Amino acid sequence: MSELELTPQEPSEVLELPAPNDGEEGTKAPTPAARTTVARWYAIQVASSCEKKVKATLEQRAVTLGVSNRILEIEIPQTPAVKLKKDGSRQSTEEKVFPGYVLVRMVLDEDTMMAVRSTPNVINFVGAEDRRATGKARGHIKPRPLSRQEVDRIFKRAAEKKTLVKVDLAEGDQILVTSGPFKDFQGEVIEVSGERSKLKALLSIFGRETPVELEFSQINKQN
Repeated sequence: MSELELTPQEPSEVLELPAPNDGEEGTKAPTPAARTTVARWYAIQVASSCEKKVKATLEQRAVTLGVSNRILEIEIPQTPAVKLKKDGSRQSTEEKVFPGYVLVRMVLDEDTMMAVRSTPNVINFVGAEDRRATGKARGHIKPRPLSRQEVDRIFKRAAEKKTLVKVDLAEGDQILVTSGPFKDFQGEVIEVSGERSKLKALLSIFGRETPVELEFSQINKQN
């Protein structure tokens, strides 16, 4: 997935931030309006396969930089998956809903933006680019919150717990059928359906290339 579709979001939560001590000399307590800030979900693009590393590092940095009261949640939505290896064995794993992205629920201000952007392996917020008036240089990315509908859809998908079967196969791979009516036939993969745990392959039957649907468990990948 190269880009998340963003739409404006209604406030998801009103967070009361701590106010300065009213009794300190020369310090005026801010008005209630000034202390009330909205916490929203933002998508952060990260380097490939660095989602967990970014989550752990940002959680530590939020505490160190004193913004843990504004960086509230860091999530990597995942669904359970089973990886079918070449030898036919199965390995339980997790499939990221949006590889290359981490979701952060936070109060957006200069300090929290700096904490996120300066975290190793973070590329940038997902948002709208402020175009420069002159020159060809890229503009500044303005973070935009995920819509409530988008957040609900992402976490609903992660909560479904529907196991996805992943297989080390792609179109054009050669396979050997190991069970069923086409046992010992060889063929070429033309379609892979992880959601259904099935594939289609062209098998030579009576001298003709015939598309046949097979279960992942019925085949072995040929080197």
